[in-house]
Amino acid sequence: MQSDKTLLLEVDHPDALACRMAIAPFAELERSPEHVHTYRLTPLGLWNARAAGHDAESVVDALLRFSRYPVPHALLVDVAETMDRYGRLQLANDPAHGLVLRGLDRAVLVEVAKSKKLAGMLGGHVDPDTIAVHPSERGRLKQALLKLGWPAEDLAGYVDGEAHPITLVEDGWTLRSYQREAVEHFWAGGSGVVVLPCGAGKTLVGAAAMAQASATTLILVTNTVAGRQWKRELLSRTSLTEEEIGEYSGERKEIRPVTIATYQVLTTRRGGTFPHLDLFGARDWGLVIYDEVHLLPAPIFRFTADLQARRRLGLTATLVREDGREGDVFSLIGPKRYDAPWKDIESQGWIAPASCVEVRVTLTDTERMAYATAEPDERYRMAATARTKLPVVQALVRRHPDEQVLVIGGYLDQLHELAEYLDAPVVEGATTTKQRERLFDEFRAGTLRTLVISRVGNFSIDLPEAAVAIQVSGTFGSRQEEAQRLGRVLRPKSDGRQAHFYAVVARDTIDTEYAAHRQRFLAEQGYAYTIVDADDVLSA
Repeated sequence: MQSDKTLLLEVDHPDALACRMAIAPFAELERSPEHVHTYRLTPLGLWNARAAGHDAESVVDALLRFSRYPVPHALLVDVAETMDRYGRLQLANDPAHGLVLRGLDRAVLVEVAKSKKLAGMLGGHVDPDTIAVHPSERGRLKQALLKLGWPAEDLAGYVDGEAHPITLVEDGWTLRSYQREAVEHFWAGGSGVVVLPCGAGKTLVGAAAMAQASATTLILVTNTVAGRQWKRELLSRTSLTEEEIGEYSGERKEIRPVTIATYQVLTTRRGGTFPHLDLFGARDWGLVIYDEVHLLPAPIFRFTADLQARRRLGLTATLVREDGREGDVFSLIGPKRYDAPWKDIESQGWIAPASCVEVRVTLTDTERMAYATAEPDERYRMAATARTKLPVVQALVRRHPDEQVLVIGGYLDQLHELAEYLDAPVVEGATTTKQRERLFDEFRAGTLRTLVISRVGNFSIDLPEAAVAIQVSGTFGSRQEEAQRLGRVLRPKSDGRQAHFYAVVARDTIDTEYAAHRQRFLAEQGYAYTIVDADDVLSA
């Protein structure tokens, strides 16, 4: 334990696993090289733990029990005081006055009531320890209080919504233990986020939560293909029928007891307004599910602030947001209710083991000079899309002649060039849903072995046969994108074989710097990257 709030865990110590399990609820893993893993204590992490039922005493006990050296006293005091800030303010329903903000510490209530950041959110005093709150301000008030450092405990409860019978049909399958635990933790907390690796069955967690709620459900997804995958899963795993599930997308506008809507159509703006956001109020929803909650667009955050009386379930492989809005996920969707480490799920055989390799390419003299003279904001694109990468990608594809291969990138001109070079089709944003589904079906069937795919492949695409992913360019240094792309090949293979994830990077450029940042999240999960030279790949 260090006074800067970092924890250094000796991985090879016999008690390392027990220690990791003890600190996981409250400490955020930052780096995990081979022998010493670095964790950090943050206010949000400690408040997440507090919301999940862990008190300061249990956190301090874990730190004292596992620390090799004396723990700095100031740090223990800070942990206790930080955790004590959660819940000194409570949102509750008062029989006579409706939604109220209660202060268990009157001075804190007075302090926040005077803040200009809460202007217009609070009504009059009910008594010295209670202030009336308009129900529509429930979400925004929680956001503002979190930013003030006084996160409120939301005890105001939830409406049941319109009842609708939904049961799981466990025919030849059963929920895995971690999926069942995830649902139990979510339901006990009321609302919140479940974090599971790609390929670990987050959709089944959603289906089980729907069965628990037995109510009308709104499911928000990243795109139409993802929505139709949800529909297929729900039809095969639950009692729901075709007539009970509606699609609300660019192609269809069906509102049914279970409605699956895309973020894209909901955030379509016309004349300065978002006409489709009315969908949130179209029915008396009993449950709202946010698939890939780490991608939640700002307009959905804004409307979610008005949905605080509905149960909300966020599903994601990583809560990392490059825009730093993890606090908004905490306050508006709910705290993290369940988190299973990737390597734990892998060790149980539920996701495939993966080999991660960074292949470094040397640019030609012409490419290097063009890069050197380019404007700074153009340099990443030039390095990431260098033509020198083409033969390297081709060599990697040939290295796996019997595997299904995804080539993933962020720049369309590069992807079309690769598609021509590899004689493979491209799936991009402009590809119609019908064409996408045809190509995905061919890929699943094995008649199509190599598929070039844009950012639409980052999330919610179920291609369990994919065993190799080759990344040629990305969204700058996005860690969550790296996690999602590795996730494309983590579905367990029928013969237990290993997955392969390659990142082709131009050395001596900003491409290398961004790659290091992108890889950080996977390093946190225990994946080690091997760096090889492109010449070794080409000569193999």
